[in-house]
Amino acid sequence: MKQVTLGKTGITVPQNAFGALPIQRVCQDYAVKLLRRAYEGGMRFFDTARAYSDSEIKVGEAFDGMRAKVYIATKTAAKTPDDFWKELETSLKNLRTDYIDIYQLHCVPQCYRPGDGTGMYECLQKAKEEGTIRHIGITAHKLGVAEEIVESGLYETLQYPFSYLSSKREIALVNACKEKNMGFIAMKGLAGGLINRSEVAMAYMTQYDNALPIWGIQKEDELEEWLSYMEQTPSMTPDLAAYIEKEQKVLTGEFCRGCGYCMPCPAGIQINNCARMSLMLRRAPSEAWLTPEMQEEMRKIENCLNCGQCRKKCPYELNTPELLKKNYEDYKKVLAGEVKVQ
Repeated sequence: MKQVTLGKTGITVPQNAFGALPIQRVCQDYAVKLLRRAYEGGMRFFDTARAYSDSEIKVGEAFDGMRAKVYIATKTAAKTPDDFWKELETSLKNLRTDYIDIYQLHCVPQCYRPGDGTGMYECLQKAKEEGTIRHIGITAHKLGVAEEIVESGLYETLQYPFSYLSSKREIALVNACKEKNMGFIAMKGLAGGLINRSEVAMAYMTQYDNALPIWGIQKEDELEEWLSYMEQTPSMTPDLAAYIEKEQKVLTGEFCRGCGYCMPCPAGIQINNCARMSLMLRRAPSEAWLTPEMQEEMRKIENCLNCGQCRKKCPYELNTPELLKKNYEDYKKVLAGEVKVQ
């Protein structure tokens, strides 16, 4: 079983980690069962966030009484010191612990630095001095911000989207983390659901020995799939490399990852589904996306206010209103039988 060390933190864990965002969508008992099964299967690193509704509470119950046996990372989207301390206190209570292994500033718009006037980095330093957090981390979606964070040397870990759809510049980011002995936590290894072969995603990830992937898990069968790769890890082959090359040609450029940071939409549009509908129709069984309910959701695009809120909030800097329109036009052609999908 491959081990991954998160840079200067010294945290060393098995190669697959648990992304706890999806467990907010399942009941408490089921979530706790999943988390404990993940531990039994060899997972030791669990990533959650204040923004994931009750995910922290579920993680807290699952590992109550066995805190020292797991590593827990959580995040705050706070932008002020007051909110930082309130969120940290809430996270500690939810997680039933007196310390957090890695506390991360969540989806940051900038590289927070000492003396920048925000006070945010100073909060991290003080919390670490007090022992309520053990390591200082940060998450980003904008590549330029992530590059600045790595170059700063201020943070012990960076969490950033990484998959076989990543660009050469993003690969360079992962390598830069290794050079600077900075832990790299890979989120969105399945590109928000667009990658539909887990063994290919896993094989690709194993090429980067400093990257710890956190796989978003909501169902038992998903968990068992990732656990099976602990001992029998897929490796890159010429066939898989050719498959990835073909995928990259289809999925490069502007496409919605479904992260949902653009939500809510004032017009009620499910942007994180509707803005990537064309891809989902072709990469998953189309029936689920062509139901009367989904058709109604897609029709809401006609009521787009063109307010630009989604575009401003998109961490990938996409022209979201334009993507919505393109996907809706394609969707109508599929419904009319002018375009065939699976």
